[in-house]
Amino acid sequence: MKILVTIKRVIDYTVRVQLKRDLSGVVTDGVKMGINPFDEIALEEALRIRERGDASEVVAVSLGGTEVQQQLRTALAMGADRAILVEAGELQPLEVAHALKALVAREEPGLVLMGKQAIDDDMAQTGPMLAALLDWPQATFASKFEFAGGKATAVREVDGGLETLGVDLPAIVTTDLRLNQPRFVKMPDIMKARNKPLETVPLASLKPPELPRLEVKGYEAPPQRAGGGKRVADAAELVRELRARGAL
Repeated sequence: MKILVTIKRVIDYTVRVQLKRDLSGVVTDGVKMGINPFDEIALEEALRIRERGDASEVVAVSLGGTEVQQQLRTALAMGADRAILVEAGELQPLEVAHALKALVAREEPGLVLMGKQAIDDDMAQTGPMLAALLDWPQATFASKFEFAGGKATAVREVDGGLETLGVDLPAIVTTDLRLNQPRFVKMPDIMKARNKPLETVPLASLKPPELPRLEVKGYEAPPQRAGGGKRVADAAELVRELRARGAL
């Protein structure tokens, strides 16, 4: 079975994001970039499935400019067998889903693993949209995942506790933070990744449809928090403070 894993280039999660002065977007010049953390977890899960002998190949896929090759090379260093870069400008979730649909038709994977959302826009839309376009079953926000006999089981956290979903393969699964801890990339793996295949595909070759786009009017920083915290002596004082503030 082949597993397709999607990768997105985002500002590294350790970086404090700054708005541009004209509020037209966020500052990216000279900023450390990395793999979206949820996508890294999806890739780690795919690699573990292959290492157990339940998959034969892991293919990392990303969309963007040539700079995205850096993140795809990292994915190859982690252990992906090959990578595909779809050359494109800035895309929105539905456009990405249509491009991935065309790649799925070409690659014919038995499973598509994706991060539940990207930390730059937090939309969490691409996975469900891709499942709808393919008419495949989906399991989102998976914190535990396993499969056997052509059927996958995913456990996801919900407000009431844990929910277990069973889906037939092929399927779309999006991953949550608690699924696993991605491996550390070692220097020998980085060197080996240079010789692994990284294919470049123009977006136009996938024949994406013309789609309406969301229009972003501008950005603004969240309001500053008023005041600071207050240290209390004991639980009784904490209860009094919460009641005074209407929290109890």
